[in-house]
Amino acid sequence: MVQLPVPLAVTCGEPAGIGPDLILTAFQNRAELGLPPFYVRTDPAFLKSRAQRLGISEDVAAVTPEEARATFARALPVVPTGDPIADTPGTEDPMSAASVVGSIRACVIDVKEGHASAVVTNPINKAALYKAGFTYPGHTEYLGALGSELWACTPCRPVMMIAGPELMVIPVTIHIPLKDVPGTLTGDLIVETARIADRDLKTRFGITRPRLALCGLNPHAGENGALGREDEEIILPAIDRLLAEGIEASGPFPADTLFHPEARKAYDCALGMYHDQVLVPAKTIGFDDAVNVTLGLPFIRTSPDHGTAYPLAGTGKARVDSFAAALRLAAVLANPKAV
Repeated sequence: MVQLPVPLAVTCGEPAGIGPDLILTAFQNRAELGLPPFYVRTDPAFLKSRAQRLGISEDVAAVTPEEARATFARALPVVPTGDPIADTPGTEDPMSAASVVGSIRACVIDVKEGHASAVVTNPINKAALYKAGFTYPGHTEYLGALGSELWACTPCRPVMMIAGPELMVIPVTIHIPLKDVPGTLTGDLIVETARIADRDLKTRFGITRPRLALCGLNPHAGENGALGREDEEIILPAIDRLLAEGIEASGPFPADTLFHPEARKAYDCALGMYHDQVLVPAKTIGFDDAVNVTLGLPFIRTSPDHGTAYPLAGTGKARVDSFAAALRLAAVLANPKAV
């Protein structure tokens, strides 16, 4: 187990989803899973209710962040944040939106103030938050805004990475319609994303010279322009720019031949031009143990690589693997000596 100076701060996520279940199950099996100390920012009474629903007898203790480490050995430390939350698994409650957002913000502030080593977020329901006035496209964008606000002198451009034991991938464009990808994709966007990947793979993952493999946009990477010009006119020049900066980038490669075991030996991280191009192979290869990591932030953030899973909430059937992996990876990234 990685030793940290202060615990990890964990958000509750969508209360009607499986986030609370994962927190409680992980804490119950903390020794077996090899988990570092953590605390949760949410309503303690809500987690107690969910624990009873799941038949989990572990104690839930309301604490301050400073008390969390000492409490972790005997009870799940919970730092109260926001208003009371109703325990209605599978049924979203619009009244919980403020607490969901407040939990995220409070955890980031805790890292800024030195009370936590990193933030581990549980899945949110963006549609439910939109109804309550949430204006960010998603979790990652909100975290980027918090980074810019709280670390005002630090450049902040969040980059989404899915990291698994066998494959790490980054989508250059993320949550946009597929039809908008060609018009959004630019050489500057590719270069900026690759720079952040190169920097954080060195400083946080301990990879001395990261090897980045870039997917082509079109089938067969455009087949010399026969299937589209973007690969030759946008992606290839971006790779040349990266090479000139000393970043080990290669491609563009046809995505359909980039993810088999032999091909994966040639790179450390694959950059795709759109979301599903790299998330499909990443989740296929490591669905239960892949972790969502946000690069480019002035703080460390990891998250399980799945959604709220409303049908599983409150049933005790949700698998804790990805959440446990997110906790362990956050601890490693927060302690570079352990990399």
